[in-house]
Amino acid sequence: MHSFIPPERFFPYLTWTEIQGMPNKENVVIIQPVGAIEQHGPHLPLIVDAAISVGVLGKALSKLDANIPAYALPTLYYGKSNEHWHFPGTITLSTETLTATIMEVAESIYRAGFRKLVLMNSHGGQPQVMQMAARDLHVKYSDFSVFPLFTWRVPHITKELLTPKEATQGMHAGDAETSIMLAILPDQVKLDQAVAEYPPEQPEGSLLSWEGKLPVAWVTKDISKSGVIGDPTTATKEKGDRILESVSDGWVAVIKEIYAFRQPS
Repeated sequence: MHSFIPPERFFPYLTWTEIQGMPNKENVVIIQPVGAIEQHGPHLPLIVDAAISVGVLGKALSKLDANIPAYALPTLYYGKSNEHWHFPGTITLSTETLTATIMEVAESIYRAGFRKLVLMNSHGGQPQVMQMAARDLHVKYSDFSVFPLFTWRVPHITKELLTPKEATQGMHAGDAETSIMLAILPDQVKLDQAVAEYPPEQPEGSLLSWEGKLPVAWVTKDISKSGVIGDPTTATKEKGDRILESVSDGWVAVIKEIYAFRQPS
């Protein structure tokens, strides 16, 4: 049941008495991996975002100093994926349902006496949901530190391994995601079916972009026929192994910092 998570770090394997008697509970780091079940082109399975969350977190927790108490909750597999729902197989929650789920899970963790919760999100369509839920939780419980983090925002070397075009325009099911999936779940990658497809370019000099400071709202079918936004054809397991090591190292550093974090009084 623990998948990639070290069993001694898997929260549901604890008993209620172990949780009740846990020392220094206010500084124990509880991590909620959040993914999605959504299309990732013809070459990747629907589980990509959830697999990246649990794969990276499992690797990070296996490296983490045993003296730092940190536990993974079961992965939240479903997310807000309605930008992909024109592609069969995508399963989506509404913003309201995802928010309510996060809020209620978080409140259960708070009731158990924990005061540090990380929302480790790997799906690019829902960081804002994490941020709003985290803010509302902290407003409601002033001693509750909630960290709405995106898996790929920790320090890592991934962009060094990509072409300049892929580093700036590869948004979904491209080289990075395909490479890391070759490291995490290689048997589920159909590299022979990979196709490259980039979004239409904005007019020269435009201030707008598909992603960035001045974005345009879009759904995937607006900008991709295959469901791919990037170039997965250059992906390799060697690259994926390096990405997984680097991103998980970044998460080790972040978990350490969260453990030491103290909310300003």
